[in-house]
Amino acid sequence: MMLACYGYIATLIIVAGRLRSHPAAPSGFGRKLLHAMIGNLPLAMPYFTDSLFPFLVAAPFIVVTFLVSPYSPWPGFAGRMRGLSDITGEGHGTGLVLYAVSYSALALLYGTRPYVVAAGVLPMAYGDSVAALVGTSYGRHRFRVYEVKSLEGCLGMFAGSLLSLLAGMAYFSRVYGFSLQAQVFPVLAVAAVATVAEAVSPRGLDNLTVPALGALTFIAAGGGP
Repeated sequence: MMLACYGYIATLIIVAGRLRSHPAAPSGFGRKLLHAMIGNLPLAMPYFTDSLFPFLVAAPFIVVTFLVSPYSPWPGFAGRMRGLSDITGEGHGTGLVLYAVSYSALALLYGTRPYVVAAGVLPMAYGDSVAALVGTSYGRHRFRVYEVKSLEGCLGMFAGSLLSLLAGMAYFSRVYGFSLQAQVFPVLAVAAVATVAEAVSPRGLDNLTVPALGALTFIAAGGGP
């Protein structure tokens, strides 16, 4: 399963890198595709033979993404990983690094409870991606806390988080046999908190605040079995 996950991540990086340079692809589409599809990794967690393995899948990418970031002490490495380096350069310099940190921390802490990991990761993966697409295309009512955001983007964040969480909990409810109906309130709470966190977090730090607060809110709201 670990090899399958590494293969999945490597394929995403290759595809996202090629999309970035494709003339028909919208600006930033490759980065957002990678950002969203990485969020599917918690769905594989129930099938690992040891709860530590998901952490071991994610943790090396903290180093890899840092080495291709603008703050890398080894610029030559970025040249060898040109596709990932270019994707990283499109967004926040440490965005993917913080994403990898968040996922690794949640996988380490909640390796036996993948639905908690999903509650933190899915809003960042899908909610934030939808927020960016909606905000860029339709954002008219703008406001600023640390960064300029739009109400339309916030609605996209809430909708993307809510739908991805409902789909994720429907999946986990079948795997673990818990009630999907009982997850509706925790999922709504997570979507709301994640939306606020994304709107008010300083540049790039939403990759930490959204997963952390999403997981904690899910637990506090009684999510899971």
